[in-house]
Amino acid sequence: MGSWNDWALTLSVLIPLVGAIVIAVLPSAAEQAAKGLAVAFSLATFLVTLAIMFDYNYSDSAPQYQFEVNRSWIETVNSNYHLGIDGVALPLVVLTGLLTFLCAIYSMKIIPAPGKAKALLSLMLLLEVGMMGTFISLDLILFFVFWEVVLVPMYFMIAIWGGPNRNYASVKFFLYTLFGSAFMLLSFLALWTNGGKTFDMVALAAAGQAGEFSTNFQYIAYLGLFLGFAIKVPMWPMHTWLPDAHTEAPTIGSVLLAGIMLKMGVYGFIRIANPILPKGAMAFAPYIGVLAVIAIIYGALCCLAQREMKRMIAFSSVGHMGFVMLGVATLTPTGTNAAVFGMIAHGLITGMLFFIVGSVKDRYHTGEIAE
Repeated sequence: MGSWNDWALTLSVLIPLVGAIVIAVLPSAAEQAAKGLAVAFSLATFLVTLAIMFDYNYSDSAPQYQFEVNRSWIETVNSNYHLGIDGVALPLVVLTGLLTFLCAIYSMKIIPAPGKAKALLSLMLLLEVGMMGTFISLDLILFFVFWEVVLVPMYFMIAIWGGPNRNYASVKFFLYTLFGSAFMLLSFLALWTNGGKTFDMVALAAAGQAGEFSTNFQYIAYLGLFLGFAIKVPMWPMHTWLPDAHTEAPTIGSVLLAGIMLKMGVYGFIRIANPILPKGAMAFAPYIGVLAVIAIIYGALCCLAQREMKRMIAFSSVGHMGFVMLGVATLTPTGTNAAVFGMIAHGLITGMLFFIVGSVKDRYHTGEIAE
């Protein structure tokens, strides 16, 4: 069976996956049972993340990655089922568990039109699988699979349970994210070709720090990763899908989108782009810093002009993530720590704000501030 350390991270992905499947195969009349199961499975996942947090070794002498699992997966391309967690991923994993659990509790009372609690909660747990997996993957192919898993449930959440302009918002979200993913995958394949035919993040980071990638290669590969991650953050000027997606998404969609999904882009910079391509990171850092400052000012000014509560919080997210990216752009441990603090703070704050706005919209059927 292996020890708890071997199973902990797999459980954090497996429990919501099993939950999503169980809820999906329930009979269509079992709406109340679906709500109870969603709470039970999301609570179990959250408890696993808490157990990982309390069992984590915080001493300076601890290995960088803990609860590590490394098994052969796709042998033909040398891709492994490689999971691990460090001080950057740990708070994001716990935040994912917490917000999904709170969304399940919120759904006990409020399911937006057209109802269909079973489908919505199944998609919510599938979304948790993708988000959780993204933060614990140490293999680029595994990372990419989890990264893409997130796309489908969020698209359907907005398209089916969203507001009046849901079709436009969902397609825009899907196309933007897919566009970024294509460039990201090309960079992953380039890293595999130039990095000793491996997708292992730890090995590639070691190769990058040892200067095994040429300067020109780093610039080109970093550009692909930048496009993939910057759209997800989203950085100015690639942010335009965010206000529409937030405004139209159901409450639990907005909470998970703002609270966790935006962090996946920043996490990509911290985990993959900057350690593996250090020269590319140094070349891009000034530009990322400038775009981050523009996002901070632009986001704040747009907030002042908004008349709808969800759009106001969405634009505040653009500004908040600007502060986070400013920390990443410093390329220092202090800046990275600040970025992680900012991500967790933003995840908690916007999660709570969207719950409040969702409750207000449920009671008053409008998010317009004037009304």
